[in-house]
Amino acid sequence: MAAAAAVAGPAAPEPMPSYAQLVTRGWGSALAAARGCADCGWGLARRGLAEHAHLAPPELLLLALCAIGWTALRSAATARLFRPLAKRCHLLPRDAAKMPESAWKFLVYLGCWSYSAYLLLGTDYPFFHDPPSVFYDWMPGMAVPQDIAAEYLLQGSFYGHSVYATLYMDTWRRDSVVMLAHHVVTLALIICSYAFRYHNVGLLVFFLHDITDVQLEFTKLNTYFKAAGGTYHRLHGLLADLGCLCFCVSWFWFRLYWFPLKVLYATLHTSLISVPDIPFYFFFNALLLLLTVMNLYWFLYIVALAVKVLTGQMREVSDLREYDWAEAHSPKPSKAE
Repeated sequence: MAAAAAVAGPAAPEPMPSYAQLVTRGWGSALAAARGCADCGWGLARRGLAEHAHLAPPELLLLALCAIGWTALRSAATARLFRPLAKRCHLLPRDAAKMPESAWKFLVYLGCWSYSAYLLLGTDYPFFHDPPSVFYDWMPGMAVPQDIAAEYLLQGSFYGHSVYATLYMDTWRRDSVVMLAHHVVTLALIICSYAFRYHNVGLLVFFLHDITDVQLEFTKLNTYFKAAGGTYHRLHGLLADLGCLCFCVSWFWFRLYWFPLKVLYATLHTSLISVPDIPFYFFFNALLLLLTVMNLYWFLYIVALAVKVLTGQMREVSDLREYDWAEAHSPKPSKAE
């Protein structure tokens, strides 16, 4: 296959499509790409990897070392900061056991999202307002800007740490298997998109996903603190309710509205206009579609919990990922406890 190169984009940003346009144009482009791929198969995949994947062993080593660093930093922060804080605030034992996990994730997600928001909204990168531009001037093996490479290192190493943390450090919940699959898919997308130089798309995906994680952990922290010392704290209760509302709205807006109409439309449809022979088109879009399915699964999960609260089947949701699986099915304590 000849080396692919991007063509110049239009002068004005393309208007954001509707869901109907996403389905019709995306499906049409995917079918056309499948029909036009005469030599698709393992041979083409091997050639594509050899010609277009650019990932040096030192970069993988740095990613692994940073993942280990995240794990060590979390252990130190939990022992020296979060647990003493939970004890000083007299959190209930169950809340004190889960607070360090939420505090850690809140700080990390807030930092990563703030940086991606700065890159997209505070610099000259046009990707948020003009998503098809993520493929303008794309070239195999093109240099990754240092600021985007730094974001990739932070995110990739953190998700490498998160795979380990979900298995051995976090409280086990009923959706932890889906969460583990999400971390694996996300890590694969991060590594592969960096290797194939689809880092512009990745930056947009980071921005659209991390904001809901910030709100989730913020809401959980206020849920834990509202009953500190055995008394009800009205401010934390109010912040927990507002956080829950913002979380539900932003989940739909960022992950189920902007993500498919900005990211999926660009990767499914406009990518083939800018780069007609774009490498690994089906592989990356399959992973992004799988990510969309998981986002929809969690949204339905959130809606089901909200219905239970509104209909009185559940007085309140003490954890937005609902109760711990271990607590619901076994008297044994969770790993965090």
